[in-house]
Amino acid sequence: MTYVDAEIASQPECWRQAAGMATASALPRDGERVAVVGCGTSWFMAMAYAGLRERAGHGETDAFQASEFPPGRRYDRIIAISRSGTTTEITDLLAAIDDRQRTTVLVGDPDSPAAALAGHAVALPFADERSVVQTRFATSVLALLRAHLGEDVASFAADAEVAVRAPLPISPALIDQVTFLGRGWTVGLAHEAALKCREAATFWSEAYPAMDYRHGPIAVAGPHRMVWAFGEIPDHLADDVAATGAAFVHSRTNGVYGVLGRWTAGRQPLDPMADLILAQRFAVALATSRGLDPDNPRHLSRSVVLT
Repeated sequence: MTYVDAEIASQPECWRQAAGMATASALPRDGERVAVVGCGTSWFMAMAYAGLRERAGHGETDAFQASEFPPGRRYDRIIAISRSGTTTEITDLLAAIDDRQRTTVLVGDPDSPAAALAGHAVALPFADERSVVQTRFATSVLALLRAHLGEDVASFAADAEVAVRAPLPISPALIDQVTFLGRGWTVGLAHEAALKCREAATFWSEAYPAMDYRHGPIAVAGPHRMVWAFGEIPDHLADDVAATGAAFVHSRTNGVYGVLGRWTAGRQPLDPMADLILAQRFAVALATSRGLDPDNPRHLSRSVVLT
C-alpha cells in the first residue's frame, strides 16, 4: 500500500478528531469579514469554506491564492491554510500583515515558520502527511471549519467510511479525460479533484462551475471521457452529458451512485466531501494503472519554498 492510500483511508477518523477542535477561539466569529488564503489544495479548501460560511450567513468571506491576496483590502480576520507551514507565499503574506492578532494559520506542523508568524495557530498534526500529494490534511481542515459552522461532522464522516471502501464508480482504464464540476462551495472540491488527477497521474483533468460547463467546456466530452459532479447539479446536465457519449458520475442522482445509468441500489447520496475521497482514490488508481508512483509525483515537492 502506498503512503497516500493509507492517508486517504484514515480520513474518517481524522475528520472526527478535527471536529473536536471546532471551539478554538482563533477561528472566525459570526459577522467578521474574513479572508481565507492558501496555495494549491489549500486554496481550494479555502474556496469551499468561503462558500459554506457565506451560505450559512456567518459573514462575508473571500478566498485567495496567497500570492494574489489584495493587501489594501481590510479584513477582520485572515485565515491561512498550510500543511507544512513553510510555503513561501504563506510565510511572506503572514510576515507582511501589520496586525498579527488578525491572523490565524491552520497548519500540520505546530513548530513551522507559519505558526510562528501568525497571531494564532490551530495545529492538526494528526492529519499531517508523509505524501507529497495532499489528501487528509486538507479535508480535515475543511471538516474542522464545517464543524465550526455548526455542521454535523459525524454524518459526513460516516459517508467517508463508505467512500474509503466503496468500489470506484468507473475503471480508470476506460477513461482518457475527466472534467469535475461543482456548484457553490463544491466548486472548490471540483478543482481539488482535478488537481489530484494531474498531480498523482499526470492525467488530463479539468474543473468548472457546473452552470458554466455547457458554455464551452462540454465540447471536449465524448466516448472514453467522464464528467464527475459534486453536490447539486443543474437540470438536464446529466442528459446533456449522456448525449455526448461521455460517462456521468454523480452520487446524488436519483439518490444512488450512478454511471451511465448503471446504479448501485439502496445507497444514499454521499456528502460531497466524501465524494472527494472517491475522486482521490480514482486519482491514485489512475496513477498505478499508468505505471506511476503516486507517492513520488514528478516535478513536485511536499512544500514549495522559494529562494
